[in-house]
Amino acid sequence: MRKKRLSPGRLIALGFLSVIVIGAILLCLPVSHSGKTAVRPIDALFSSVSAVCVTGLVTVDTGAAYSGFGQAVIAVLIQIGGLGITTLGAGLVALLGGRLNQRENNLVREALNVPTWAGIKPLIMAVITMDFTIEFIGAVLALPTFLKDYAPGKAIWLSVFHSIASFNNGGFDVLGTGNSIGAYTHDVWFNLVTAALIILGGLGFFVIRELLRHKKGERFSLHTKVVLLMSAILTVCGMLLVKLTEQGQISWLGAFFSSVTARTAGFATYPMAGFTNAGLLIMCMLMFIGASPGSTGGGMKTTTIFVLFLNLRSAATGKEAHAFGRKIKDDTLYRAFVIIGLGLAWGLIMTAAVCALEPDLPLRDVMFEVISGLGTTGLSTGVTPQLGTASRILLMLTMYVGRLGPLSVATLLVGRKHGGVSRAEEEIPIG
Repeated sequence: MRKKRLSPGRLIALGFLSVIVIGAILLCLPVSHSGKTAVRPIDALFSSVSAVCVTGLVTVDTGAAYSGFGQAVIAVLIQIGGLGITTLGAGLVALLGGRLNQRENNLVREALNVPTWAGIKPLIMAVITMDFTIEFIGAVLALPTFLKDYAPGKAIWLSVFHSIASFNNGGFDVLGTGNSIGAYTHDVWFNLVTAALIILGGLGFFVIRELLRHKKGERFSLHTKVVLLMSAILTVCGMLLVKLTEQGQISWLGAFFSSVTARTAGFATYPMAGFTNAGLLIMCMLMFIGASPGSTGGGMKTTTIFVLFLNLRSAATGKEAHAFGRKIKDDTLYRAFVIIGLGLAWGLIMTAAVCALEPDLPLRDVMFEVISGLGTTGLSTGVTPQLGTASRILLMLTMYVGRLGPLSVATLLVGRKHGGVSRAEEEIPIG
């Protein structure tokens, strides 16, 4: 009897789960701890989930609680989470001269969210090369800032870790201050370097590759046009809205950085706890939308929101959904509504559940942490360390769902059944 093979989606989900477990075990080892702060097994597991899901939410301060070895483990977990275990594994096979079979190609195609598996091997090598090159450049550019405050050896490590966390939209810091990167609130160079790494990671490898290979007179793909347009709109509108809601409490540089980091990066130059309710709501919307497909970031994705608006415009005007002279497929329109619906449903259910478990915490703080986890952002108002074990488990589950995607998780749980009985149609009043 033939064994039923796991689908690429299930294999990827299990791969991430395996890395999380291995990471948690390594972070539980005494060699991973600094001895300054107690690290319980639940803290190690939470750190591992947050790193692999490139989120940045923590229950213990990474720089204070973990030793150099522990910090290195977290850096590796962030790197795996950003690139994807499938991409790294396939890249290693390709680097060693091996061949990828169709099943492995399909796995990588699913992980990178590309429509075809043609030319996967060179694409993998390009993605990995691009990733490490950008991180190296980012580390070099961030180094002068850290050299002002730390010894050369420490400064080099801080710049490398920061570059990895920034480009992979991880949101972790190892400064040990418990204040994210608040010490550099007014450092224009450091803010711009970090923002550039976050933006590049959030655009996605395919967009970066297309921009680098673009020749004069050639047209960009629809995907690249949409990603660039939405990224620009969200960054500018987010900056203006944050500045408006926070008024004199935040500078223009801080408003810009907050708008960028909310798109799944998780670094904070201003404490989120000090934001107004309106400001936190703006940040929640940005975190929920997140980065773009094929990127190191999470969220519901910029292209999903773009397609959703096209669908709404189409419903209001009676015209077909189109953009840049191209009609959007009906299946894409349907998937956009499903993804947003599932994301909202999960966020509301988890917020209600955590509120029930933590009745003393304000609703705004609980909702912010849940949306931050779902968008794999990592921004926090500071209540995550106060959560009980049950609430932490729900938040870990939320980060995992956010990393895989709500629709992917739903598909994994219920499976896909083809065929079946076609039933008679009947209208039902709506609206």
